[in-house]
Parts: sequence; C-alpha cells; structure tokens
Amino acid sequence: MINFNGNIQENDSVLTPSNRGYSYGDALFETVKASHGKLLFWEDHYFRLMSSMRIMRMEIPMSFTMEFLEAEILKILESEDLTQASARVKLQVHRNSGGLYLPTNNGVAFIISAKKVASDFYLMNESQYEVDLFKDFYVSPSMLSTLKSNNKAINIVGSVYAEENDLDNCFLLNTNKSVVEALNGNVFLVKGNTIKTPPLTDGCLKGIMRKQIIQVLELLPEYEFLEESISPFELQKADELFITNVITGIQPITKYRKKEYANTVAKGLLQKLNVKVRLG
Repeated sequence: MINFNGNIQENDSVLTPSNRGYSYGDALFETVKASHGKLLFWEDHYFRLMSSMRIMRMEIPMSFTMEFLEAEILKILESEDLTQASARVKLQVHRNSGGLYLPTNNGVAFIISAKKVASDFYLMNESQYEVDLFKDFYVSPSMLSTLKSNNKAINIVGSVYAEENDLDNCFLLNTNKSVVEALNGNVFLVKGNTIKTPPLTDGCLKGIMRKQIIQVLELLPEYEFLEESISPFELQKADELFITNVITGIQPITKYRKKEYANTVAKGLLQKLNVKVRLG
C-alpha cells in the first residue's frame, strides 16, 4: 500500500507513462527512518525537501507544512501496522504530468511508502565490508548533484558493478577525480585525530546522516574535523573509513584494495549517535 496525495491505495494504481518522475526523473525523494511512530531527524528531512523543491523550481503547496507531511507519513505507517516497529519510509514528490522537458505546470503530487526494518536504533555491523573505486562514470559537481533526486543512473550502474566484482560498495569520483561519496551514502575518512568528509562543493549528496555526524564531531574536542576534498591516494593511508546514511547509521569499511581498517572511531561515534537519537 502507498499514500498517494493523502489516499491509501494499492501501489500499482499510480504510475502512468506520463508520470514525470518516471518519464524524466522529475522527482525528489526523502528516505526517512521511523522508529515506533517517531520520524528520526524529521525537521532536517523536511527542510532539505523544501530546499530541493525550490532548486527544482517546483511549486510548493501551501499545505506542505512539516506537520502535514508528518501526518501523511503516519497514515501509511498505521495502514501497514508499523507504528510499533521501525520502518524505512520513502516520501517522493514528483511534478504533475504534462509537457515534455518543459512542464506545463509546476504543481506536484506525493507518494509515501513504508517497509519494516529490523533495528530500532543504530547497530554496529562488524562483518567484512569491502569497497573499491567506480571509475566508469563521474559525478559532475553542482547544486543538482547534492539533491536526493530520481536521477541516480550512476548509483545504479555502480551497484551492478559492485555486485559483479563481489564488492559491498563503491566510492564515486567527481570530474576532478576526488572521492565524493559511496553508492548509498556519504564517506568519512579518519587519519590520526583528523576526520574528513568531502564538501558539498565536490558534488556529494547533502546527506541527513552526514549532518548528524558533523554535529556530533563538532562537540568532540579530541578530533579535528575538516570538510575537504579526499584524494583516492589518501584512502590507503587512512586509519578508518566509514559510510553514513539514515537507515544504517554508520557502516565501517573493513577493506579497500589491499588495505584493511579498524573501526574504533566509528564505534564511538555510533554510540553518540544513538544518544542523539534517544534525546532527539
């Protein structure tokens, strides 16, 4: 079941050939983790969506308040009997049908779906997790590349490449050959007491979990935090590498090429992240 513009209905009754999200990738989405009816980091998700809609020149309905969209998400959680569980919620906004590349109007519709996930809080996955670089295609840094949009061809092709090569994930490079992000999240590098993540100007996703980890790091005087470009050559010199997204939290990388990594810093940050979730 899905919530389509406020109506709970079957999920095969919405998509048509004229849907602009399907036809042109003219859509945005937010992936939100819900825990027992609570939407984690909901305010950050909401304001990222509003900002992204403005960048895409979509018309934001007056009804699209934070309270309205939260209530619509709770509708689908209730219909799927997920208010007492944890769930992965996808909130998609697409421009209304009409036009070719040039839309005939900038009004929008929304679709919300939800699926159960196993854990209420973020757990440390210490199993083998190997990554490599994906170099077939590159991210072109711009404001559009920071958006959570339906234009994710490089992530799809990169995921197929990772599976073909028995990898758990891949790092994407931008056109300047800097490491931008992983296929499904932002990347952080630890070297000594310095922790780095690529800046948004390098073209990485403006990740919600990226923001939470940065806020945690800014309160820890024992670390120097930097938003700086990461060269592929730095990866093998790092002490730790980890990926962040709102569903997994923090995923430590155990191996990149011949280098193996610890996860001590990632463990400590995950504990602080769970405290942030409980207090938030």
